[in-house]
Amino acid sequence: MSEGWDAMDGTLAPQVADEMTILFGKVFKTSEGQRVLAYLRQATIEQPVFVPGEDPSQGYFRAGRCDVVRMIEKRVERSNE
Repeated sequence: MSEGWDAMDGTLAPQVADEMTILFGKVFKTSEGQRVLAYLRQATIEQPVFVPGEDPSQGYFRAGRCDVVRMIEKRVERSNE
């Protein structure tokens, strides 16, 4: 079963998705990649998504950014398999 963005539009063939997972692992398993990923996590996932009194569209925008970081983390995790 395909996960993440690949499942949304079905454009990536399974072998391409697997190749991308390997590439995500190669990039983000380096010490530099881990630093970048930690920064992305701190700047997105570890921040409030919805702020009281703010237009809800801003929260949805921030939630989307969090999803991108989670997708990267899942790809890196899957690259270990």
